[in-house]
Amino acid sequence: MTHFGILCPGAIGHLNPMCNIARELLERGHRVTLFGVPDTQAKVAAVAGLEFAQIGAAAFPLGTIDRKYKELGLMSNLDGLKYTIEWLEQQTKMLCAEAPRAIEARGIDVLLVDQVTRIGGSIAELLALPFVTICNALPINQEPSVPPFFTTWTYQDILWARVRNQLGNNLFNYLTKSVWQAIVVQRQAWQLPPLTDREAGYSQLLQICQLPPEFDFPRQASARMNYLGPFQAPASSEPISFPGLDFPFEQLTDKPLIYASLGTLQNQQLQIFEAIATACADLDAQLVISLGDPDRDPTEIQLAGNPIVVAYAPHAALIARSSLVITHAGMNTVIGSLSAGVPLVAIPITNEQPGIATRLARTGAGEMVPVKSLTAERLRQSIDRVLGDASYRTQAQRMQAIVQQSGGVKRAADLILAIC
Repeated sequence: MTHFGILCPGAIGHLNPMCNIARELLERGHRVTLFGVPDTQAKVAAVAGLEFAQIGAAAFPLGTIDRKYKELGLMSNLDGLKYTIEWLEQQTKMLCAEAPRAIEARGIDVLLVDQVTRIGGSIAELLALPFVTICNALPINQEPSVPPFFTTWTYQDILWARVRNQLGNNLFNYLTKSVWQAIVVQRQAWQLPPLTDREAGYSQLLQICQLPPEFDFPRQASARMNYLGPFQAPASSEPISFPGLDFPFEQLTDKPLIYASLGTLQNQQLQIFEAIATACADLDAQLVISLGDPDRDPTEIQLAGNPIVVAYAPHAALIARSSLVITHAGMNTVIGSLSAGVPLVAIPITNEQPGIATRLARTGAGEMVPVKSLTAERLRQSIDRVLGDASYRTQAQRMQAIVQQSGGVKRAADLILAIC
């Protein structure tokens, strides 16, 4: 039996795939402990057998994470990215202060580290533990031919595009210099050798992501990255959900279903929901909108066309019944929809969502409407094209077949156990 430790952000989009990997490892007879701040404990409580070790209670007291999510949900584009980076810096400093002692006390054998938890690799090195880098969102590995993850730049492996990409990477490295400096200073304090570059902080044993390779841009260094498809459970349920919130399935009709969700982070901008509702108001279809916030009262929101509006929806179950998914281009929603062969219209808001939406459009399985140019009219045009042109569903079904052969969470567990 191996005892695995998990370090990842407390966002549901990161916790759900990590918990699916944890459940697979638990079913194979291993032990798994997730290290998280107080707000995380209640979210992962439903994962049977998963142990929880609380850290960061002073820096992130109960309620802090939910408050930060709501603040981030009001932001878009570069503002949202900068806010996320500031948050990651705070998490990095907290992990430096508390995680090594907590991990050592629990007797962890192997660490599973979310790619955005950059200090995780250094903690593993300090404790002489093997670790795996897990990309639960879009891989952020930098290389010349791949546009930065926070842009909508298309892939072109030519000189001017490489120069553009490098400038974008330089901007990202500048914006994240405080996080990087915190890592550099801490490694010095721990008497660890300096990292040669930012890529060196990822696992040299195993890096995995929940994309099929056909979804990502071509990468020169892809041999180190294992593309496994979504880390999702076979059943149409997520480890982290809100079972007390019942969905009115009896209100669904036989009309084509359009499911709209802005996830659990970028969900505070009512004008985006209004644009979605207006764009769908006179379609011969039924619109379901998930507000992505279990504390929100959907009856307080009046939207055009009388859609079904709920605080939080059974994500996978609704995607499986949908003719179209409208999304902020969160990784789990996009890959979940493609896994079901459902085309999408993406409205990327911030962080890695522009990069995900650009890749989606490149597959031909959906369209992208950048949030800065979002209007109900423009969104309606994209909806009409995706619903009216069978090629979008054909491409979504092509991606579905690819996903089914990718290995997913079982292959992830195989690879993780192979390094133990």
